[in-house]
Amino acid sequence: MLSFSIYKNELSQDWITFVHGAGGSSSIWFKQIREFQKHYNVLLLDLRGHGESKSKIKMTSSKYTFKAITEDILEVIDYLKIQSSHFVGISLGTILIRQLAEDHPTRVKSMILGGAILKMNFRSQILMKVGNVFKYVLPYLVLYKLFAFIIMPKQNHKQSRLFFINEAKKLYQKEFIKWFKLTAEINPLLKYFRQIEILIPTLYIMGSEDYMFLPSIRAVVKNHFSSSQLSVLDNCGHVVNIEQAQKFNEISLKFLKRIK
Repeated sequence: MLSFSIYKNELSQDWITFVHGAGGSSSIWFKQIREFQKHYNVLLLDLRGHGESKSKIKMTSSKYTFKAITEDILEVIDYLKIQSSHFVGISLGTILIRQLAEDHPTRVKSMILGGAILKMNFRSQILMKVGNVFKYVLPYLVLYKLFAFIIMPKQNHKQSRLFFINEAKKLYQKEFIKWFKLTAEINPLLKYFRQIEILIPTLYIMGSEDYMFLPSIRAVVKNHFSSSQLSVLDNCGHVVNIEQAQKFNEISLKFLKRIK
């Protein structure tokens, strides 16, 4: 089972589950825990090979697919007897939440998707191809630093860029390769997500400088108007929950309050 942490709120029956992105860990949510715990029970997860879950050798032997990794998350919420939860994700974690909502819609009360990925643009496609060519040759950290600088290039992105690079140092080369192989199935999956609107309240929180992913989110929200809304944070890049944590928290909690 994945490693997880719980921050209880004895006055609430509602849960919020936080899902980090590739190369990160549950520590990426350090600016969210206190504010969200005031209103909800908080569940933090470390995905396969990340954070405290990387010591769990057994799960690294199974095949890495978005469905399989989603089942890891479901296993934890089943173990904790959580019937349904709000979910908050960042970057690749948003894909996992969307997959969970597709496979188990009754378990997902709402989705808050920060730095969401719903389409790989031309530049990101080139990045994936470069990564596939060199993933067995270059140390994974070299590739990860390259990706981090391209996705988060500006000076005001530095804090989140360095945070993700430092977290990625805790991975193993083999683990990075397993996660990178997920890119083989990402395009058809994201195309399906863009085409099919799932009727679960969804808030996308994007940075105005998230040039690789923001345009596709704008298009999706325009088409999925029944269930989705978009909030764009000015002067902010991909990792919105770190770069502008206060605004991220305020917007998210306001969204959740309206649902409640």
